[in-house]
Amino acid sequence: MNAIELLEIISTGETSKVQFKKEITHNDSMAAEIIAMANTLGGIILIGVVDKTGEIVGIDTQSKIVERIGNIATSNVKPSIYIQTEIVSIDNELSSKVLVIHVPRNPDQIYKDNNGAIWVKQGSDKRRIMDDAEILRMYQKSGNLLADEMEVYGTSIDDINEKQFAEYFKKEFKQTFEDKGLTFEQALRAKRVMRNGQLTLAGLLFFGKEPQAIKPAFTIKAVSFFGNDIGAKDYKSKPSDLLGTIPELFDYGMKFLRNNLDYLQSGESFNSQGKLEISEIVLEELLQNALIHRDYFKNAPIRLFIFDNRIEIISPGRLPNSLTVDDIRFSNPVIRNNQLFHFASRTLPFSGVGSGIKRSLAEQPNIEFINQIEGEQFIVKIPRPEKK
Repeated sequence: MNAIELLEIISTGETSKVQFKKEITHNDSMAAEIIAMANTLGGIILIGVVDKTGEIVGIDTQSKIVERIGNIATSNVKPSIYIQTEIVSIDNELSSKVLVIHVPRNPDQIYKDNNGAIWVKQGSDKRRIMDDAEILRMYQKSGNLLADEMEVYGTSIDDINEKQFAEYFKKEFKQTFEDKGLTFEQALRAKRVMRNGQLTLAGLLFFGKEPQAIKPAFTIKAVSFFGNDIGAKDYKSKPSDLLGTIPELFDYGMKFLRNNLDYLQSGESFNSQGKLEISEIVLEELLQNALIHRDYFKNAPIRLFIFDNRIEIISPGRLPNSLTVDDIRFSNPVIRNNQLFHFASRTLPFSGVGSGIKRSLAEQPNIEFINQIEGEQFIVKIPRPEKK
């Protein structure tokens, strides 16, 4: 970086990616600044520039400041972060020198200070994350924590439907687990259905006897409304919450859709049922996506709403990591729940990574996808045909 580039950066002021510090006062405070930047977008910290005002006062190059910064990044940040530094000379009245610290962003890592605190940037300031749910989401985003592979407290082998699991195992391996020389418990551990004597969330949701008895929020709330307003007081159909394993939820959800959508006679005999007004390929793919790719750190149900002019499938959690609506439209997926995805590929009419959205759009191009950042939910709107 040369002096002109540095002066231009200073002139724009502090941002999420640019931090000014007149000097290093405390190692822990400096570590928090590095951590906050590394946990957010990365960026640069300028030493020798006054906070807020941007006045350039420079550094004492004889103070071993570069060595001190290196020690802070190694000893006061967990895990250690490898920064780059450079000194840029500014041709002002003081012939000042500014230390530029380049802080990288590693999306696969979460950095803490020596006390275990996690810091992130909020605008030009930093804040400490205290909320457990936010910390969990950070670990999930980094890929260091997967909701579906976490152990469910208080569960045991008694909560598994052995018949369902045995059928799945035989379907995947073309042999029973006994034929492979495994006990039931060994087979459960091999398929990550059980760990440390407890079920994983994926195991519970796919093979549990009563998943909602343990995780009551992981249901589908299904409602068919009169009109197009979610605030309507009267309903065409509002069954009890749909309960069961993920394959059962899929079947119940599809049954609800078939029972509450119209059938078109288009060229068929008067006595035939006709063709469902929305392609079943669209409904199957999008309902599966909601069940498999939702955020299971969020203790909330999937909502399946039918209005006169549209269907809405609302999944807890926005798209993972930096995934965008355009990414999913063009089959560039990120798998949030690896184990659920694996089980679904052998139990549901699952088409594979990324192709479900593409297949749906091929059937009905006017589907709307909304990645709601503020409300942290993903909404799919499927327009219904206009009634003639």
